[in-house]
Amino acid sequence: MLKETVIFHCKEETLMKAVAMLIQISSNYNASIYIAKDGRRANAKSLLGVLSLGIVDGDPLEVTADGEDGGQAIIELSHYMGPSLP
Repeated sequence: MLKETVIFHCKEETLMKAVAMLIQISSNYNASIYIAKDGRRANAKSLLGVLSLGIVDGDPLEVTADGEDGGQAIIELSHYMGPSLP
């Protein structure tokens, strides 16, 4: 299982579009991909799941992926969401 923590960057007025894009990117991969915030985890391919996390601009999110193409999924999602944390 691969893991990366990133800071989510998005203007409030485009939040829904940004979340929809996260799901679209995640759905392009066969790997199981999850996004976690404040100890809660959601399937990154589920709109309701990701929305239930209450993500806002500046939130640190942990992205995990398990599967053959999980590494590439994490790279693409990390580039889309924002900078990684050390």
